[in-house]
Amino acid sequence: MNINLTGKNAFVGGSSKGIGKAVAVALAELGARVTLVSRSEDKLKAALKDLPTPANQQHDYRVIDFSNSDDVQTNIDALTKDRPIHILINNTGGPPSGLIHQADTASFVRAFHNHVICNQILTKAVLEGMKTAAYGRVINVISTSVKEPIPGLGVSNTTRGAVANWSKTMATELAPFGITVNNLLPGFTATSRLDEIVEIKAKKENRGIAEMAEIMKSYVPMRRFAAPKEIADVVAFLASPAASYITGTNITVDGGRTKSW
Repeated sequence: MNINLTGKNAFVGGSSKGIGKAVAVALAELGARVTLVSRSEDKLKAALKDLPTPANQQHDYRVIDFSNSDDVQTNIDALTKDRPIHILINNTGGPPSGLIHQADTASFVRAFHNHVICNQILTKAVLEGMKTAAYGRVINVISTSVKEPIPGLGVSNTTRGAVANWSKTMATELAPFGITVNNLLPGFTATSRLDEIVEIKAKKENRGIAEMAEIMKSYVPMRRFAAPKEIADVVAFLASPAASYITGTNITVDGGRTKSW
């Protein structure tokens, strides 16, 4: 099975920590040259040191604020002038928790911009390079809420669904060029984002944080949270030549928690 990514260039959003960083490491392990992306330069510099270089790659990073579309456009245009991007990982932090009927309009606008609009900007910018190279992978790290909305994440549920349908449309249009577009749907994963959700639920139910975490693990047939690497390994497979005929799909990695197919 060919999962070698030597000679491929990857752009990984939200990669200074959590799932994004784990994805960057997994792609680098397979030989890809990785551009790390987030808002924190200090965290990016630290993450850069952790990227393996089995093919003597020269990894780098970009400080990008996804709330600023001009900043996103300027950075991706500058990067694609330097080299083609073969693997685009659309991944950015989710909207704040909260009930949908209490959310203000601005929350929806921000979330739609940071996820759907930025995905569109980045994907359009890398397409010519993918077509020329006859190799392209667009992978969106979103959420199991695409299949089953998660209570207390109203704005996130809405936005993730929009990303999933954007992705399906893009996959259909790009398939003739051999460019695949897929969604990775992580379940409960041991990241700072999950820590935030556990803390909020614990306060709401007047429970200890550790107790709340155990309750949430009980919802998962495997009785544990995922490690970021377990999510990243699936993303890396989708980015590889071995996944050349997989496109337009949602792949759930959640330990069996989602009850629907």
